[in-house]
Amino acid sequence: MTILRHPNPDDVEALCDISLKTGDSGRDATPLHSDPRLIGLIYSVPYALLMPDWSFVAEDDDGLAGYVVGVPDTVAFDALLEEKWWPDLRRRYRDPGPPPHANADDARCYRFHHPDFAPDAVVRRFPAHMHMNILPRVQRQGIGKALFAAWQAKAEAAGVTGVHVGVSPTNPNGAAFWQACGMIRIPVAETDGSSGHWFGMALGKTG
Repeated sequence: MTILRHPNPDDVEALCDISLKTGDSGRDATPLHSDPRLIGLIYSVPYALLMPDWSFVAEDDDGLAGYVVGVPDTVAFDALLEEKWWPDLRRRYRDPGPPPHANADDARCYRFHHPDFAPDAVVRRFPAHMHMNILPRVQRQGIGKALFAAWQAKAEAAGVTGVHVGVSPTNPNGAAFWQACGMIRIPVAETDGSSGHWFGMALGKTG
């Protein structure tokens, strides 16, 4: 049986593990990294620790199997990360300098020092954002849709008007999932030159 709940500090290592095992465009990134925590320290752990009420984890008999993390206001969360999250990581991990990087660890550490921001055109239309990752053992069982529905209900109850996600161009399965959830592709011309693929969805009642 799989349950959904909000994360707690004891979940940090499991969140890092899920982030790593799905961190190569949905595939296992373990062979790419010597430090298994790096991806989670960017894409899951800060959300779970700083805004746990806006995050949900899926837990089965074997432990955590997936998560959705997000925030209602991307700009405000970027400022919160700059104040409370990135400074400690910048002290612990050196800045490897600009790309190209020698290895995947350096590419992740670079993001500690030089965060990646969503394009202004995306954030204006869809101010919230989320990340989701699910381990293979529970994929294609409706867990992703359940996590998305839980987050959507939370956001709509709070009056959030729109949410966006970024998807790597090398992750077609991820793009297909978000489109199945009702998100639409935001044309590249609207993304201020970003190389990523962006999807967004209006929330709340319309019309």
